[in-house]
Parts: sequence; C-alpha cells; structure tokens
Amino acid sequence: MDKKILLKRMRQSIFFMTGFSSVILILLSLLLPIFIDWDPIATNLGNRLLEPQWFSYGLGGHILGTDQLGRDVLVRLLLGGRYSLLIALVVIILQNVIGVVLGILAGYYGKIVDAIVMRACDVFLAIPNLILAIAVMAILGTSTFNLIMVLSFSGWVQVCKVIRNDVRVIKRQEFVHASAALGAGRMHIMFRQIFPNVTTNMLIIGSQRFGMIILLESTLSFLNLGVQPPLPSWGNMISAGRAFLATHPWLVLAPGFALMLTVLAFNFLGDGMRDVLDQKRKV
Repeated sequence: MDKKILLKRMRQSIFFMTGFSSVILILLSLLLPIFIDWDPIATNLGNRLLEPQWFSYGLGGHILGTDQLGRDVLVRLLLGGRYSLLIALVVIILQNVIGVVLGILAGYYGKIVDAIVMRACDVFLAIPNLILAIAVMAILGTSTFNLIMVLSFSGWVQVCKVIRNDVRVIKRQEFVHASAALGAGRMHIMFRQIFPNVTTNMLIIGSQRFGMIILLESTLSFLNLGVQPPLPSWGNMISAGRAFLATHPWLVLAPGFALMLTVLAFNFLGDGMRDVLDQKRKV
C-alpha cells in the first residue's frame, strides 16, 4: 500500500488516532516508576491504607494511596501494567506463529492436512478460552510460563482460520503457479511468496485481540491463577482490594480503571488498524 494512502487513512480513522494516542500515553506512563522511589513489593505496615495524596507531595508522596500492606498503589499499578502488556505481547506473537503456520499448511496442502487442522480448530472452539485456561492452570500449576502457554494455545484458532482462507485464494494466483513452474520448493512458495500477502489480516487480528488477552490475563490473576503475589497484576490487585471496597475504594478503582482504559485503547487501535489496512476500503 502506498505510504501517502496509508498516512491519509490513519489521519481519517478516528478509532486509529484515538487508540494509537491512548496506547502511546499508556506506554509512556509505564516509565513513571523510574522517577518514583517506592518499592512495589516491600511492605510497610506503618503506612497501610493511606488515602490518595494525589500530587500534594509531588512524586515523593503516595499519589494513589497505599494498600493493606503499606505498598504504594501507583507504583504497583504501573508495574502490573508492564507485566500485563509484556504477557499480552508474547501471547500475541505465539498465537500468530501457531495460527499462521497451521493456516498456511492447511490452506496450501488442503485435503487431509486441511481436515486435521480444521478439526483441531473445531475442538478448541468448542471449549471456552477461560474454562480451558482455568483447567490447565489448575493442573499444571500457577506460573508466568504456564500462563503464557495456556493463553497462547487457547487463542490461535481465529488466526488459523482467517489465514487458511486467504491462502486458499492466493495459491491459485498466477505468481504462485509461476514460482512452482520455475522450480521453487513448497516451503519457499508458502513462506516467501504467500506469507507476505497474508500479513495484513495477521496484524489486524493481533491488534484486535491484544485487549482481550490483557482482560483474560487479569481474570486469571483475579482468580489467583495468573501472576502470583507479591508481584503486582491488575487482576490480583482488584482481588486483594475487594475486601476493602466499602472503606478504601481506591484499592479496586485504580486497577479497575487502568484495566478498562487499556483494554478500550487497544480495542480502538484494533478497529483503527482494520480501517487503515483493509485493502477493499476506499480512501
């Protein structure tokens, strides 16, 4: 796609501009702990459940208050955001790798390979992602590695199905037949000729699923099946703070709003990516 057209679409898409700006602000805010001295893990019962001091003491105060163990809520909030975004990024990469490879193989070879991959997709679609994640984490145990693995293997199906349909169309085009006639191997055709033509849908699906992965990770952490204390996660922060909701609501509201705004920002960005990269859309 021409760069001028791409930039024009970016400027015209309200979803893209809103989502992109919000995501940039979120990423920049995650650098704030560099300027704050509070330890996100060390406890200090003498400072437990302090109310938000906002900016009365600048960055040296407890801007969003402290939790039940005296830890600064803002620092834990931002550090939890780092964990959530990093986990979501790794999961999206793994989901795309699995889905794209299986989708290309199924679409290119067809027949028995296609049948096996599609039946595997049907099996995974029949099991809700959250139920599958809870079951696997309960069996394998709670760890960040297991969390990433279970989220990756429970979400590749959509990518696989879309890529498979794209490949079934692309493999009939003349440049693919020309490459085969010139003696190109199947792997070369699949991953050097066909793959570059399916990256658009891969990027769109990945950007749209980013917020969903963050929400799913927070749900598992809320159930104590994700990021484990004392490491902070928005999910386990909400879980720990719900006992104090009536008297100290900031313990739940701070991570809750952060989670809501982050998921909303990535959803906007995903819709904007679709508007920008859709080849059929008129400028």
